[in-house]
Amino acid sequence: MGTNPAVVSSDPVSVAVRSVLIMADGEFADFEEVVHPEARDRENKIQPPSSRVAGPACFYSTALWLRAAFAGLHYDIHHAIADGDLVAVNSTMNGRHMAPWVMYTAEGEIDTVFPPTGRTFATTQSHWFRVADGKVIEHWANRDDMGHALQLGWIPPTPVYLARMARAKAKAKRAARAGA
Repeated sequence: MGTNPAVVSSDPVSVAVRSVLIMADGEFADFEEVVHPEARDRENKIQPPSSRVAGPACFYSTALWLRAAFAGLHYDIHHAIADGDLVAVNSTMNGRHMAPWVMYTAEGEIDTVFPPTGRTFATTQSHWFRVADGKVIEHWANRDDMGHALQLGWIPPTPVYLARMARAKAKAKRAARAGA
């Protein structure tokens, strides 16, 4: 994506919208352009431990986590509005579930793994941002997680899919131990 920082708008709505769009294909430098060094993502409780830091590294880690599981990841922006430094962005996240999606505990341990279903999804999301110094400094969201799970066939879980989940979790834990 690589945008020249000189042409990046510091308008709060533009910054917030861009921070959503680069989740699909932005490089680390793109995140540095729009995410404040002190930024916090209030939605990273189930994400990899690498996303539980401040600043661009947090948001880039989240992007890589999503991209690893969902091929063709992209966002449709429907509405965005600001009230001072607070920005609300209504969007739809789209993609295809092509690799395991790993969820983590608060302690950073692997909790649940959803093996790939090959299904596509379009999940509505509302993202909320606080912008300071022309960059995102805080993020939280409301997502249609139930709709997401239904579209991907995670619920209602079949006995076969539950067995696949158990195998995927065991494999992810082995891989995590080997990488530690």
